[in-house]
Amino acid sequence: MPPGRPQNESERRELLWSALEKLLELPAAELEPTMESVSQLLAELFAADKVDVFFLEPSSQTLVAEGVSDTPMGRKQKSLGLNRLQLANRGRIVEVFETGRSWHTGHQDEDPEELPGIKYGLGIRSAIAVALEVGGERRGVVECSSAEAEFFSLEDLRFLEVAVRWVGVVAHRAELVEALTKAAIERGRRAVADELITVLAHDMGNYLAPLRARIELIRRRADRAHATEDLRDTEAALASLEGLTRLTADLLDVSRLDQGLFTLRVQPLDVKQLVEEVVAAARTPAHTFQSRGPEEFVLIGDPERLRQALSNLVSNAVKHSPAGGDVTVAVERQNREDGSWAVISVSDQGPGIPSHLLPRLFERFTRGPGSSGLGLGLYLARQIALAHGGTLEAEPAPGKGARFVLSVPGYRVGPVPR
Repeated sequence: MPPGRPQNESERRELLWSALEKLLELPAAELEPTMESVSQLLAELFAADKVDVFFLEPSSQTLVAEGVSDTPMGRKQKSLGLNRLQLANRGRIVEVFETGRSWHTGHQDEDPEELPGIKYGLGIRSAIAVALEVGGERRGVVECSSAEAEFFSLEDLRFLEVAVRWVGVVAHRAELVEALTKAAIERGRRAVADELITVLAHDMGNYLAPLRARIELIRRRADRAHATEDLRDTEAALASLEGLTRLTADLLDVSRLDQGLFTLRVQPLDVKQLVEEVVAAARTPAHTFQSRGPEEFVLIGDPERLRQALSNLVSNAVKHSPAGGDVTVAVERQNREDGSWAVISVSDQGPGIPSHLLPRLFERFTRGPGSSGLGLGLYLARQIALAHGGTLEAEPAPGKGARFVLSVPGYRVGPVPR
């Protein structure tokens, strides 16, 4: 044992408790600076030339030293790029990570299984290493290294095993704090963004009404003067303005939902007529539309809100369907245990929904590949369904399109009352 190190069990136990106290006193900051402090503390504790705290980077299957002691060997390791160890390259650290078994050597330079960069580039001769568990999951390895032969004893290895359990606790705490901090920052950003968007939407609404009136006047003058090109341009301007008006309305609806001011004006409505009107408004020369369902079908709901939800679903289907593709809107009656339901499905022949996007599909501001909108359509459609006591679900079929199913309870058969 090197001079100056504790010689008896009492001294070792005292040193261990002192080290554990220092570990727990480390501030709960981000993971990397916390592990840097851990590596430095352990380097001083073991009088090691270098201490690494490796964590697995799943995306690259690489053990990355999140903590490296600020020592000459530690700095040299970084300069040689040996603070990143790919699992495929093997070596003793990878072996400890994969097996979970601790490792001890006093002659690492003679080990045929060790990487040349470790043996010769850094000149390591003695090392002890222990698998690191965080939150009950093996996540990495803690290693102490020395350029001297037979520097670490088996007692040092047991000492490190105890310390690494506490390193796992410290790392878990740091990760939790880091995650909570990021979540708080994201919530703050979202709150500021939501407030800004709401203010902008209100201001935009104030400008849209007089702008529409002006364009309408120009259109009427063009119509009276039989100015065909001017008439065509004003019609295109009004169509664009209508899209901007719908976007503004969606933004304001998001604000109303947040404030609990989103209300329904419930009345009987003709589902078949609603579907036909939505499909007619969404028609494009590049797509084929199909609608099917019962002729007489009355639903008790908010006509404008359901029109908004259905329009968003059909618009989404059009955006993601290839030229010449079919968009199908189907209506059916369903008798369920909790009563009668109206089920409206919208299907397209697009690329389908990416699996990574599915969990967040109905969140606000979620946008899929190639999307040019703000990502509010599906969010509002689901909120409208929920406000009616219904549901909106997605049935992805990658490569074969997607199908959205809007289900609303409470309908009756027959003509709409006059």
